[in-house]
Amino acid sequence: MVEQVATGTVVSARELATMSGESVPIPDPQRLIHLQFRRFAGCPICNTHLQSIARRHEDITAAGIREVVVFHSTAQELARYTADLPFAVIGDPDKVLYAEFGVEASPRAVLDPRGMVPVIRSLPAMLRKRTAPPARPHGGHSGLPADFLIGRDGRVLAAKRGIHAYDQWSVDELLAHAALAPRSTS
Repeated sequence: MVEQVATGTVVSARELATMSGESVPIPDPQRLIHLQFRRFAGCPICNTHLQSIARRHEDITAAGIREVVVFHSTAQELARYTADLPFAVIGDPDKVLYAEFGVEASPRAVLDPRGMVPVIRSLPAMLRKRTAPPARPHGGHSGLPADFLIGRDGRVLAAKRGIHAYDQWSVDELLAHAALAPRSTS
C-alpha cells in the first residue's frame, strides 16, 4: 500500500499544467497552495462546492492562498464544465496525483445522504444552464474529495480526506487553516 500524504509530509516540487496552459508551481514560494481533489468535471456535488469557492475567491487570495483544483477528467470534459472557474484547474485522467496523495474512491461516496443535498440544490442551476452531468464520466462516479494546504516550503500544513462526496473544507475552514500557517520559510 502507498503511504498517504498527510500533515507534515513535504511534497516534491513540481509544475502542473492548467487547462488554460498556465504552469502552477507546487510548492509556490510566494503563496500557500490549496490543492483540492474533486471527482469529475460536471459533478453537481463538486460544482456546488466550487461555486462557494468562486464566490469567495477574493477572500482566499487575500489570505495568500492559491486555489488549484484537480479533477480525474479528460481535457474535453474539463473544457465543457470548468471554463468559468476563476482558479487553476488541472486534469488528471490517469489519477496519478490522486494515487500519489492517497485520494481514494468509494461506492458509498454518493450514497451518503449528506452528499445528496448539494445535488438537489444544484438542480435549478443545471436546468437553467442546460448542463447535465456526464452519464459516464472518465474515472467514474465514486471518487472522494480531498483538501491539502501546502506551505511555501512544500510541507503539508493541513489535510482532509472526505468520507462522502460532499465532505470537504468550507472556505471558512480553509481560511482558519491558512491563518495558522507560518508567514515565511526562513
